[in-house]
Order: sequence, then structure tokens, then C-alpha cells
Amino acid sequence: MAYKTIDEANQAVAAKIVAGSPFLLDVVPAKSVIPELNEGKVLLHAGPPITYDKMVDPIQGACVGAALFEEWCETEEEARKMLESGEVKLIPCHHVNAVGPMGGITSANMAVLVVENKTDGNRAFCTMNEGIGAVLRFGAYSDEVITRLRWMRDTLAPVLSAALKTKEDGLNINVLVAKAIAMGDEFHQRNIAASLAFLKEMAPIIVGLTEIDQTKREEVVQFLADTDQFFLNIMMASAKAVMDGARQIQEGTIVTAMCRNGHEFGIRIAGMGDEWFTGPVNTPQGLYFSGFSEADAAPDMGDSAITETFGVGGMAMIAAPAVTRFVGSGGFYDALNTSNEMTEICIDTNPNFPVPTWDFKGICLGIDARKVVETGILPVINTGIANKKAGLGQIGAGTVTPPIDCFEKAVLAYAKKLGFTE
Repeated sequence: MAYKTIDEANQAVAAKIVAGSPFLLDVVPAKSVIPELNEGKVLLHAGPPITYDKMVDPIQGACVGAALFEEWCETEEEARKMLESGEVKLIPCHHVNAVGPMGGITSANMAVLVVENKTDGNRAFCTMNEGIGAVLRFGAYSDEVITRLRWMRDTLAPVLSAALKTKEDGLNINVLVAKAIAMGDEFHQRNIAASLAFLKEMAPIIVGLTEIDQTKREEVVQFLADTDQFFLNIMMASAKAVMDGARQIQEGTIVTAMCRNGHEFGIRIAGMGDEWFTGPVNTPQGLYFSGFSEADAAPDMGDSAITETFGVGGMAMIAAPAVTRFVGSGGFYDALNTSNEMTEICIDTNPNFPVPTWDFKGICLGIDARKVVETGILPVINTGIANKKAGLGQIGAGTVTPPIDCFEKAVLAYAKKLGFTE
């Protein structure tokens, strides 16, 4: 190995994370930046690899919605038959430089955010946030859902694309994250400040795009104003871009991805490249909306745990006192204890993003799989809770942890790679 010790390699990966410089460049059709989506009927999904028959109902429902959106068929029955037959190829988002929230289902003509890590020159992609209510990411596929996705494709994406192109270098995401973390966001369950900061940057530009119909401009500004979680997907693409830049080191035990597909939880570590280490996914614990309980909940899903991999989300619970009760963590001191505990499985803190409520200590930096195995402390992930039945949407919010199996497998595999075990 190029580094004398695993600790040296881990420090190099962490330094790459700190040096990461994500910029939002554009919003484009997914097929224009992800070549694999041009190879026939293809869908991207969240988490490690999975087949359609093993997908939980909400993710299967999202696949149906994508098939209808792409006009591969006209009815749910036709869509399910197509999916069950294997006619549609399924690829993890992570395998094509992308991430996707909840089900993560992404198709060729859906609009995606384009984020470039200017430090390393790599890019990452993520669909845009649909708002709340009946949405594809939670498995809904009604006419309302498809109509909104087409509006996002035909109106929201072109308007944002035109606005972003007025910025020569794109939009500096680190600046927005530093601002919003000081305003109480943790960037997984709470993105209110960051979404407003994004709107503040975009609204004056959008208003000035006189070549675009005024009604469209007004619709876009209203949608951004209404969508408190809009920045989540920007944060996901940014974290993915930074972590992919960091994993170019290809040594050490720093976790470079965490994700789930409703069936398995998967992680990657720097020293094992593209290999997934998986274990059975857990069901989130938290607070449920009126009329729902844990019995209604789907197992955990989504690529949004890339935010925790980067050091925000549940890892930075202390940054967002306003969200602690929403995810059932109890309150400020529980959030403080959570973030303090997370430092025990990380190798450092990130000076780019000081947290005022944590005496300006930086967010957690570099989850070390060895420390997770040694201490038994698991990363805390903030998450939405989906109904286990497709189309019924979000029923609560809470926290979830990965199975420790993932980390044990990763550490053993890396030890074997280094020749430490038979």
C-alpha cells in the first residue's frame, strides 16, 4: 500500500473530503449525463443491487410510476408485467455516479441535478425533490404524481438550468451548507434554511429570465418556496460527488457510501473500491403521523444516507435542535449525546462546517469501519418513514442504524486484502 499505515490512508481520505468543492452546475435529463439510461428500458434504484421481486412494495410502485412516466405502457398492469418479466434493467444509482432518495427510482427523461466536485473533477447526479404528499420516491404512481414529474421535466428543470447557467462556475454548495448549518439544518430531515438560501440565490435570477414565459417563472419560484426539503437532493448529489472524489484514494477503512434498498443495507469503504458489504435492513424508529404505527412502516430505503456518510444528517443531530422531536430523538441533550457519540466512530471533525450549538466544533469527518466494529456504535441516520404499501406515502420520520454485519464484513475483507488473515 502507498501509505505506511491504515491510519495514514484514512487521514488522506479525510483530507480529500475536507478539500471537496461541490458546485451545482445544471439540471438536465438524466439520459444526457448517464449513458446507461440510453440502453433500452433501464431504471436506477437506491441501495445496493437488487432484483424487482425482492423490492418492497413502495419501490415496486415507484418502478410502475417510472414506467408510466416514460410511456413504456399505459396501465399499472402492463407496467408490472413488464417489470416482473425482467424486460426492464435495474441498476443501482451508485453504480452510475448517482444517488436517489427513498426508492431512488430514476428514468431516462427525469430531470437530475448535476453537481461537480471541482477539486477532483468528478460529477454526481440526483433527481429533484418532488415536495410532500403523493410522490414517486415513496411509491406513489397516480396521475397526480406523473403530472408533477412531467412538469418538473418540462418547466422546473429548464428554468433552473437557465438560471444556473448565468453563474459562470455554478453554485458553490459548501457556502450554502456553511450558512444553513448555522441556521439549524442538519441536511437530511431538516433543509429549511438551505432551501431558503437556495431560493434566495435563484429567485432574482429566475425573475430576470424574461425569455421564459412569466407563468413558468412564477410556478418555479412558488414551488421552491413551498418545498422545504428541496435542498436535500442537492446535498445528496454534493455529498456523493465529494465522497466519490475521496474514494479515489482506494486505501483505508473510511466509509465512502451507505445506502439501503428496503431489503439490504450496503456500505462501501475506501480500500475496497466498488465492493458492497451488506446486511439485512432495519425498520426506522421514530414518530408516526396520526393514524399510523410501526406496523404500517416499510423497511428502511434510500441513498440519502450519503449525507450521514459525509458527516451531516443524523451524524450532525446537534446542529438541528428543531428536528430532534420530529425524529423522536427526545430533545436537545439527546441530540448532543448522539453527535458526541458519533465522534467516537469518526477520525476527525470537518473545519469547513462549524456547528454553533456544538461550541463551533466541525461536523463529524470520516466514519471508520474499524471504530464501528471495535465500539459497537453504529452511525445514526435520520430518515423519512414510508408506508409499506405503495402509493400511501410518508407516514412518519425517525432514525435508523445499519446492521453491524456490513462493517464487520468490510473490515474482514480489507484485512484479507492486506494479508492479515487467511
